[in-house]
Amino acid sequence: MIELYYWATPNGHKITIFLEEAHLDYKIIPVNIAKGEQFNPNFLKISPNNRIPAIIDTEPTDKKESISIFESGAILLYLAQKTGKFLSSDIRQYAKTLEWLFWQIGGLGPMAGQNHHFGLYAPKKIPYAVDRYVKETNRLYGVLNKQLEGKDYIAGDYSIADMACYPWIVPYANQQQDIAEFPHLEAWFKRMGEREGVIRAYKIAEQFKQPTVTEESRSILFGQTASTIN
Repeated sequence: MIELYYWATPNGHKITIFLEEAHLDYKIIPVNIAKGEQFNPNFLKISPNNRIPAIIDTEPTDKKESISIFESGAILLYLAQKTGKFLSSDIRQYAKTLEWLFWQIGGLGPMAGQNHHFGLYAPKKIPYAVDRYVKETNRLYGVLNKQLEGKDYIAGDYSIADMACYPWIVPYANQQQDIAEFPHLEAWFKRMGEREGVIRAYKIAEQFKQPTVTEESRSILFGQTASTIN
């Protein structure tokens, strides 16, 4: 059994996509980040960075005590290795998949996240910041579009790299991107959206829709310092 600590964010979607695609037995434990539930001491024991998602695997392959994992990329890699799914054993395909998984974690996610913050959530719009992250998001879309030329999926076969990237492309309009400018990316995006596991994952997410950001929730989501977790 996988216990998934979850909220309906791009990083949360990554894990429900994997779990649905792999048909693993799991249960969701909601962590409402707009209400500050990510700072609950029990949650911090498994996710010391006070971020979702996190998991507890109650049946690890070593047959020992439960194991907890935080950080979406680490979770995807753990689940892929646990199940033997969506991560090739071929050394070259394996390396390619990890390249694009880490590309998302180190590039697409953080840059699109800053795009969201300054474009949607910041109380005052700072033109330089908005322009900076809109342009960088656009560049990254171009990188992914080029990689997808002649391919159905990012690393060739469907993999955890696709699961990691797709949720960060879903809000392309909010990122001020015209997906039609990226034909290979657009075709992949449509292909991903038609997968039954992806459809099920996003259906689940409808139960956890976030409300409009208020001053209170803004201070919870974006006003953290070291004292928050001490």
